[in-house]
Amino acid sequence: MEHATLGGGCFWCLDAAYRDVNGVSEVVSGYAGGHVANPTYEQVCGKKTGHAEVVRIAFDPAVVSYADLLRMFFTLHDPTTKDRQGADVGPQYRSIILTESPEQEATAREVMAEIDQAGIWGGKLVTELEPLKEFWSAEPEHQDYFNRNPWSGYCRAVIAPKVSKFRKSFASRLSRVGA
Repeated sequence: MEHATLGGGCFWCLDAAYRDVNGVSEVVSGYAGGHVANPTYEQVCGKKTGHAEVVRIAFDPAVVSYADLLRMFFTLHDPTTKDRQGADVGPQYRSIILTESPEQEATAREVMAEIDQAGIWGGKLVTELEPLKEFWSAEPEHQDYFNRNPWSGYCRAVIAPKVSKFRKSFASRLSRVGA
């Protein structure tokens, strides 16, 4: 197993999408990229920890490649808006890839160039790329949030449309479409 650590806005959205991908065995919502040890959700939302909301994805590279996980990542959020995803504003919502090896860094640079050249977003990528120093798991209530709270307002208005689009775009790569 390998791991990918990605931040693209609220971690609930990424968590909900990646759980269904073939080859993904675990998705954990958490915090990374900052300077405060073992931060809480409230501290991260206070915008002084330096952390982003991220997901750490355990995956089997024989089934799904790191590059393909990154290509999926770039469909799940707007990587051209600094510190913002829709109504979610602040550095904790920044677009960030936290790599765990020189190979992951090289792959991330290649995929970012691919996305940039394709002009999918019509703007310059602001996605940060840095080595993962430490990952801190978020509180239990943030794990698998979408599946546990499908009728909450945020889930219905923000997450459900993203997950639906993701499932349609990557249906052949999913283990449980429509779950």
